[in-house]
Amino acid sequence: MREEQAVTRAPIRFGIVGTGWRAEFFVRLARAMPDRLAVAGVVSRSAERAARLEAEWGVPAFQTVAELCDGAPEFVIASVPWEVTPQVVRELVERDMPVLAETPPAPDVRGLQQLWADVGSATRSGGGALVQVAEQYTRMPGHAARLALLEEGVIGEVTSLQVSSTHMYHAMSLIRHTLGVGFEPATVTARAFTAPLADPLTPSGWTDDLTPKDAVTTLALLDFGRARTAVYDFTDNQWWNPLRARRIVVRGSLGEIVDDTVVRMVDPRTPVESTLMRRRTGTDLNLEGFEVHHISFDGRVVWRNDYVGLNLSEDDLAVVDLLFRTGAWVRDTGPEPYPLAQGCQDHLLALACEESARTEAPVTTVVQGWADS
Repeated sequence: MREEQAVTRAPIRFGIVGTGWRAEFFVRLARAMPDRLAVAGVVSRSAERAARLEAEWGVPAFQTVAELCDGAPEFVIASVPWEVTPQVVRELVERDMPVLAETPPAPDVRGLQQLWADVGSATRSGGGALVQVAEQYTRMPGHAARLALLEEGVIGEVTSLQVSSTHMYHAMSLIRHTLGVGFEPATVTARAFTAPLADPLTPSGWTDDLTPKDAVTTLALLDFGRARTAVYDFTDNQWWNPLRARRIVVRGSLGEIVDDTVVRMVDPRTPVESTLMRRRTGTDLNLEGFEVHHISFDGRVVWRNDYVGLNLSEDDLAVVDLLFRTGAWVRDTGPEPYPLAQGCQDHLLALACEESARTEAPVTTVVQGWADS
């Protein structure tokens, strides 16, 4: 019993292939909770870069996947450019190493199909596909709270979604999980529009420039059949640009959710409005740190921060939750966090949006091989 408890308490050890800005997210989270997460090593093809990483990140650095796997991580994150991801995933699967592939798992439809043909049937001895995808958006506090209410049937049968928040495969993940859509065909009608927009903040920081520049907005209507539709709306750099808000509208047969406002019927003549309330600390004289503790609905908690005290952003909370779910899965104490088939379907829809916007013609997706997973 003591040995089993020790194993349970041992930090989850994961490796990383890639050294970009997203890879650094995972290293930073492991540093924040060293008693629960540990980086077994990072792979960089450059000896100079590997040496610098060891000094800067304080983790072992290797030049090959083989060297990393020799260190026996419990799983490896493939955090490399789109076109390189399939190659890294195949190399890890050949070594029977559980993989958490950054989004998207392959750059185009042909790449998705080939990757699935090569590794889709690979499974762990403990069960589940060997390849998972690092899709965290459904784990973000606001989205997780809304999904919890939908599962309860608070607004009845969900029929449509309007999302203007994030791009491509991330937005498609939100659309599919909100509408309960699987791998069935979808007809996508999209258009792209260019208009002037100032861009004062980018990933590199403030630009100190308010000169409007051309920005592309992509609008797409997705029809999944059986009265299930979605509207996708994304403008270049919407993640960072403070001049473009993020919004979501979920409509159901008995009400709707608009961002954090929920409208539904409590009896045949009584529509009521409630708000998803975040408990945030760190304002005014509150000295508990800067973080969200929970989200409540009509006085009851529908989402709770399991990592209070670490002062993590909402995106970090989603990513660390994904890491722990992946750790539970490889230890056979939890389900698959986000199977490759799901990630492939998300990007298939995203690519359909791009194709329709480019050709200005509807695109209907077809059922792919991963639908049988």
